[in-house]
Amino acid sequence: MIARRIAVISAGVGTPSSTRLLADRLAAAAGDALRERGGTAEIEIIELRPLARELADAILTGFPAGALRAAVGSVTAADAVVAVTPVFAGSYSGLFKTFVDVLEPGALDGKPVLLAATAGTVRHSLVIEHALRPLFSYLHALTVPTGVFAGPEDWAAGDGTTLADRITRATTELAGLLAGARPTPSRTAAVRDPFAEPTPFEQLLRQA
Repeated sequence: MIARRIAVISAGVGTPSSTRLLADRLAAAAGDALRERGGTAEIEIIELRPLARELADAILTGFPAGALRAAVGSVTAADAVVAVTPVFAGSYSGLFKTFVDVLEPGALDGKPVLLAATAGTVRHSLVIEHALRPLFSYLHALTVPTGVFAGPEDWAAGDGTTLADRITRATTELAGLLAGARPTPSRTAAVRDPFAEPTPFEQLLRQA
């Protein structure tokens, strides 16, 4: 039985948040899809809202610290990622993009990523294709073919059958990609500590 780690990024800013609600449903369905294939899942949900101040600091200083550093490490070490953002001004939110910006280059190389978005109108239903998928393709992620968009009609539908169908289809595809992917190296090894190997002071003096 293969155990896989899945990092679920939720960029919702409200409380309660439909983005977090969608993230929770995707996380549960991804776990079910992996179990149906005989595997197990260790799922970690990463809320970006509490990390907003640390994200701003990371942009200014050039490296993440504290809880943000742990979140970046979790995404880097995960075998797969579920990325969920609300739609602001026709695209992913600034909070979501800022988190993506602080990831180390190569952090998502070849990694299966399921894309999802929420919005106040179905007019934004193509945001996954015109904004999210190009972003993650640039980062060399392996995006799941089916993206999951949820608008007001999906939540108002009650049983949410159509949304549930999309979630099932997307998470089944994610499990299929994971079945063919090599396990990510251990979390400890995957998280690079920028201060673990400091340059000796004598060497700095010789370079001065």
